[in-house]
Amino acid sequence: MAHHVVIGGGQAGASLVAKLRAQKFEGEITLICGEGVPPYQRPPLSKAYLLGDMDEERLYLRPEKFYEEKNIRLMLGQPVTAIDPGDRKLTVGGETLVYDELALTTGSVPRRLPAAIGGDLQGAYEVRTLTDVDGMQPAFEKGKRVLIIGGGYIGLEAAAVAAKLGLKVTLVEMADRILQRVASPATSDYFRDLHAEHGVEIHEGVGLDRLLGDTHVTGARLTDGSEIELDFAIVGVGIQPNVALAEAAGLTIADGIVVDEMGRTSDPHIWAAGDCASFPRQGQMLRLESVQNAIDQAEAVAINMMGAEAPYHPHPWFWSDQYDVKLQIAGLSTGYDRVVVRAGEGRSRSHWYYKGDRLLALDAMNDPRAYMVGKRLIEAGKSADPEVVADPGADLKALMTA
Repeated sequence: MAHHVVIGGGQAGASLVAKLRAQKFEGEITLICGEGVPPYQRPPLSKAYLLGDMDEERLYLRPEKFYEEKNIRLMLGQPVTAIDPGDRKLTVGGETLVYDELALTTGSVPRRLPAAIGGDLQGAYEVRTLTDVDGMQPAFEKGKRVLIIGGGYIGLEAAAVAAKLGLKVTLVEMADRILQRVASPATSDYFRDLHAEHGVEIHEGVGLDRLLGDTHVTGARLTDGSEIELDFAIVGVGIQPNVALAEAAGLTIADGIVVDEMGRTSDPHIWAAGDCASFPRQGQMLRLESVQNAIDQAEAVAINMMGAEAPYHPHPWFWSDQYDVKLQIAGLSTGYDRVVVRAGEGRSRSHWYYKGDRLLALDAMNDPRAYMVGKRLIEAGKSADPEVVADPGADLKALMTA
């Protein structure tokens, strides 16, 4: 009987094993999770869970009994120490497992602050795992002073939670503006204003020189020479693909584990999906860090592990929740040369990214209608008349039939 093994207990791993069973795979399935809990959602960690609005069991993607009922062996808290592609076996928790097909859904790991600038001080936290958030939660007391290092979505979401709980929040971003890597200046302006209204102090073009303190964070020195007093700090300076196992196994690595359109790595019996995988799209290699990609790519890999040979064609979309604003993003804005702004009522707004006449992506803030229309257009390979988009009185639905 065939044995399929999946390494990684995140969204991709959970989706992959569920899809195998849904596709009537009757062999053995083993899902190996490095953490001691079943696969769980990560986006709520920096939002609802950190706020205390969601308990741990609601984070779980599926209850443990699901894996029992589907005859999926769940190995918790057992990191894989080695993969031997030649003999198709791996070592985990002192046990050797032999596999027919292996999938790596190892996700990503946070970029850490070097110990030389205070990264190992107590009170310097990261937001990536359940353990990370459980460790920092007691520090979120009203009136405490926190420094957020990094103005990407994770940093901004953590800042929003801290501000809502009454902490004094300072955020520093080394780049010229927050969200510079992923969004237009218009979107950066929108969220800068939103955070300022909630009392968050944002410094752009300013980075961290070092955290201060003997054993625990007491302050920070910034690159402009200023110093601030702190009770704790949150590091949100990005993530990188978790490729250590794949690299040690001799697989091809280039900003992630390189896979083909089917999700197959340089070894014909090893596959990869999710944040860790770099795959071909429109003549370039792409790595997507999103829940939807993790689900869709993992499900595609599952059927290809069973012989489907079906290429994976992603439809990227993302989201972020900050205060009372829901940001929904469709498409990829890379290469845009102009942004069309569509104003709505209150905080409702959407930013449409074009390259020439081609619609690439949009950011929709509290505007689900714009998001729905834009997403459908992008997925259909259609564009949208910029003049119609910019006119707040125009019916966006008419774009669908244009």
